[in-house]
Amino acid sequence: MAETPQEKPVRPSRKKWWWIIPLVAVGGALVTFGIVSLLLNIAEKKQEASHPYFQVVELTDTTVDPAVWGQNFPIQYEAFTKTAQMPDDEKVARTPTAEDPREFTALSKLEADPRLVTMWQGYAFSVDYREPRGHAYTLIDQLYTRRMLEFKQPGACINCHASTVVLMNNLGNGDTMAGWATMNKTPYKELATNPDAQHPVACIDCHEPQTMKLRVTRPAFIEGIKEYKASVGVADFDPNKDASPNEMRTYVCAQCHVEYYFKGEEKTLTFPWEKGLTVDDALAYYDEVGWSDFTHKLTGANVVKAQHPDFETWSNGVHARAGVTCADCHMPYKRVGASKVSDHWVRSPMKDNVNASCLTCHHETEAEMKERVQVIHDRYDHAKNISFDALDQLITDIEAAQKNGVATDLLDSARTHQRKAQFFLDYVVSENSRGFHAPAYTIRILNDVTDESRRGQLALLGHEMPASSTSTPATPSATPSATPSR
Repeated sequence: MAETPQEKPVRPSRKKWWWIIPLVAVGGALVTFGIVSLLLNIAEKKQEASHPYFQVVELTDTTVDPAVWGQNFPIQYEAFTKTAQMPDDEKVARTPTAEDPREFTALSKLEADPRLVTMWQGYAFSVDYREPRGHAYTLIDQLYTRRMLEFKQPGACINCHASTVVLMNNLGNGDTMAGWATMNKTPYKELATNPDAQHPVACIDCHEPQTMKLRVTRPAFIEGIKEYKASVGVADFDPNKDASPNEMRTYVCAQCHVEYYFKGEEKTLTFPWEKGLTVDDALAYYDEVGWSDFTHKLTGANVVKAQHPDFETWSNGVHARAGVTCADCHMPYKRVGASKVSDHWVRSPMKDNVNASCLTCHHETEAEMKERVQVIHDRYDHAKNISFDALDQLITDIEAAQKNGVATDLLDSARTHQRKAQFFLDYVVSENSRGFHAPAYTIRILNDVTDESRRGQLALLGHEMPASSTSTPATPSATPSATPSR
């Protein structure tokens, strides 16, 4: 029997699989490259995060120019320069003159609402009052407002419109408090030519130059917050020593965005916080010390001109109670590489910044958030117009009553009502949020304006209504919590 030959196994052709070897090699190289790149990137980011800035120039307490600080902090400085930007529809073009070299200004609030002129008759604000602009304009807009050009103003006005750290130090020969006292009483036009007062609010006003730590540099705030804290049982409070980092994110702004007056012959910038931070507390303080800013030209009433109590109004709102600071909304954090920085383009969140400012806490869309804010503004405008009409009618009635020989005691009673109604309304319209910082609180103030105005009209007729039985609520939260809510 013939032997069957054994079949040999079929082996795969090497030519068919030769490409696998280089593919594996290339893949391994790519994976290795990716891992190495990732590790290098992580190391770079860690290094970047541990060194948030590189010192190009030395900064000291005499370095005023923000452009010099910008060499060390280009991201922050670039954002800061954007505070000079203005939408075209918010500009008012003008022909520059030797007296006023500005090419454009902001919109006039007096032209938009002539009732403001009536309310401020006899005071400088009745001739020029405009919409606020960015920090880049804080000094130039004050230098050339008609309130400065046509009226004598004290140097105290410059506290919040110029960088004053070096100015105060040099005026006091190294003693800041002495320099502050000199600055307050020096005529403004004299200070305007001082070489140390040529920059608007700058980096040095809010940051220590060596550590970049937030600091308060305005003596008026240091004194004012000390008085307020004492009223709630906290003695000898010093914001630069005792405030939390979160509180400082509001306090640096509250150095300027507040209600104030110029006390005594020395024109000392003073915040009326001895009794608390509500509008009622402020008026009670002014009544107690006998303060009035001017005598109303039409009625003869002694009235107080409110300034811009953003901090005090915010203190009575929900955001303060939640630990949300000024910087959280107006200078929100942003990521630049591995660095987390505050956006120094200080502006309203409604100006293309809703996502960074509002939506970090609110779980809504940008459109929904804007609609919520618009509803607050609309309700504020509605209530404000009702209150403003009531005050305007009271002023008209008092003016007519004087001409018609109404008894002095009735006139004085009506003027007292005007004083309260006018300060409360001024307090609201001079605060820059259009009701947003504390909506319910603001509406309550406007209700009081309407009530006092109507009481004043009745007083002219000899009908003095009994005082309201409602009690004044205390300030719910004067400062943000030490720990932010987000």
